[in-house]
Amino acid sequence: MIKRKSNNRLRAKTKIRKTISGTSAKPRLSVYRSLNHVYAQLVDDTNQKTLLTVSTLSKELNEKVKELKGKVSKSKVVGSLLAERALGMDIKEVVFDRNGYRYHGRIKSLADGAREKGLKF
Repeated sequence: MIKRKSNNRLRAKTKIRKTISGTSAKPRLSVYRSLNHVYAQLVDDTNQKTLLTVSTLSKELNEKVKELKGKVSKSKVVGSLLAERALGMDIKEVVFDRNGYRYHGRIKSLADGAREKGLKF
């Protein structure tokens, strides 16, 4: 059952990746979630560079994350920090790549946190 779920996610990921690509003006916001942490990065696919990365393991978030309870609230903080840093780099719009995950829970919370700080999808 677990193997089937991960295979379905990877299949969806490859289909999505064929249609989504990021540029330096409008990078791709790629999200990965592990069992305990959430990782988000802005990727410029034309130059094959990672512009920005934020996770629950980031040093800036270390104290905030320890105070919060629950993975959903932690991922919202990750989204808001990502948006603040992106706006500091003059990135106002992104293409959201949920990496085959359902738009639910931690993924939705990260997107909501980024939208609240002014990042447009």
